[in-house]
Amino acid sequence: MSATTVNPVLRVAPAAPAEAAAYFRASLAFHADVSDVAAALAAGGDPGFVLVDSRSTESWDQGHVPGAVHLPTALVPEQAERLLDRSVPVVTYCWGPGCNGGTRAALALAELGYQVKEMLGGFEYWVREGFAYENWQGREQRAADPLTAPVDAADCGC
Repeated sequence: MSATTVNPVLRVAPAAPAEAAAYFRASLAFHADVSDVAAALAAGGDPGFVLVDSRSTESWDQGHVPGAVHLPTALVPEQAERLLDRSVPVVTYCWGPGCNGGTRAALALAELGYQVKEMLGGFEYWVREGFAYENWQGREQRAADPLTAPVDAADCGC
């Protein structure tokens, strides 16, 4: 590679450190990850937020995070006020990284005046990280996928 050739990663230069810090700080204001949500819910007591599953009824029946409120994205405008307290932050999720339903639900809730974050990874990563879920048959849990969750949670480094 010649001195004038720039690889695809550096074709656009990285942001200045202060700009990068502002961007990543802002990102954390909008997102939570599955492990953090699970830890907050498992700690007992009030986690300080409501978890909202924005998927269809068929998807909800297939499996959902225990304690989540079912509010499909399309129904947010008409049902949010009945199901959610505007003073309590909301964390939304959908299927997974390939689905933007949680993002669309978060947008709809924010436009209605709710404080909201989106759970990165959605239901897919909830299950892949080995957390229990509920479906029409009851509570289930699968072994953690070693590619998404360390065998020993202390190894995460997050």
